[in-house]
Amino acid sequence: MTETRWPEQIHLKNEGSTLEITFDDGLKVAFTAEFLRVMSPSAEVQGHSPDQRKVVPGKKGVTIIGVDPVGNYAVKLTFDDMHNTGIFTWRYFQEMNDEKDLLWKRYLSELKERGLSRELK
Repeated sequence: MTETRWPEQIHLKNEGSTLEITFDDGLKVAFTAEFLRVMSPSAEVQGHSPDQRKVVPGKKGVTIIGVDPVGNYAVKLTFDDMHNTGIFTWRYFQEMNDEKDLLWKRYLSELKERGLSRELK
């Protein structure tokens, strides 16, 4: 793992459906609210070990309604479904960006395996 980049700008775009971060080395990353919600680092989603990780369905239309700093190392995101227990560190954003395609494909595959949907019910 390389050194942690530090954010220079954090913006909610598209009425909270996208979070965009520009880091100090010029890297700009963007995540959909849905992606961040289903990849939340919270114990509610990730569990306390890899085998406890949950697959969260029905979050296709979720938006981010709050971005609050946590020290100088992270933000806490609040989603419109009121989930707000995940602390997203700068390093976690970078790791998710590096593996975004793989993580998203795994998520879609897990939904399909369980007969779940991204759509709200």
